[in-house]
Amino acid sequence: MPRFFYIICIIIFPACISAQVRTDFDSTNVQGSHYNSAFSLVTLIPGAYSFMDVDALDNIYLITENNQLRKIKSNGDSAAIFNDVKKYGNPFLISVSNPLKTLVYYKNYSTVVILDRFLAYRSSLNLRKQNIFKVKALATSYDNNIRLFDEQDFKLKKVDDEGKTLAESSDFRQIFDTVPLPSMIIEQDNSIYLYDPEKGFYLFDYYGSFKTFIPFLHWQHIAVAEGRIMGFGNDSLYSYEINSITLKTYSLPDMFKGYKDIKAMNGKLYLLRKEGVEVYKIR
Repeated sequence: MPRFFYIICIIIFPACISAQVRTDFDSTNVQGSHYNSAFSLVTLIPGAYSFMDVDALDNIYLITENNQLRKIKSNGDSAAIFNDVKKYGNPFLISVSNPLKTLVYYKNYSTVVILDRFLAYRSSLNLRKQNIFKVKALATSYDNNIRLFDEQDFKLKKVDDEGKTLAESSDFRQIFDTVPLPSMIIEQDNSIYLYDPEKGFYLFDYYGSFKTFIPFLHWQHIAVAEGRIMGFGNDSLYSYEINSITLKTYSLPDMFKGYKDIKAMNGKLYLLRKEGVEVYKIR
């Protein structure tokens, strides 16, 4: 845990989501407090997909059974296709945090394939040639460079598309008593979010200076948008409002279980099932 961090005061507003799909419904939590909610299916995208993610503009990214990476608009229309997603085997991660630049990372080859907003190939970067040998978390930075955590140097770095280091943080071993090993990096809302499921969220500014720490453990399918951190765990959806330091917890209904992948952001819930993608609106 870092030596210095803000004391996080968490106000929890538990709510249950109705197990019946309809346009509007009321739900009551276990304490009897009443909540009004709206929950409706807005889009169904049929097909067999092995991967799903969503960007800040509600574009949906899917890997098809034919090993294509597809970008689909929120209304279900196709926007772009990348046909060579298996060039280096199965991607370790695909970063879509910046709608203008998609990163496909192949950890076994230490290679990042860089795509533009139309999923057209721009370039590839071999991190080993830049003496960066151990990376499992990376994302596009606000200025369209690449943000990554170097687990050999224990530094948060920003590199350009050729791998040149543009900026780096201090050695994490000098900042923290217990060094985080982030599995995810997201750059949004004027901050860089590093997430270690065993420790929590570490927030940095654009220059790589540590800001604060949020001790939420074992979250999955994380997204950051509109001043909120969204994630899942224990059959629940978590929504943490950063400015008001408020955590809301929603129990997932039985009808949502059995999904292959799930994501929540921009007021919508995205479910990947074997039959396709279901998009629900939540407020």
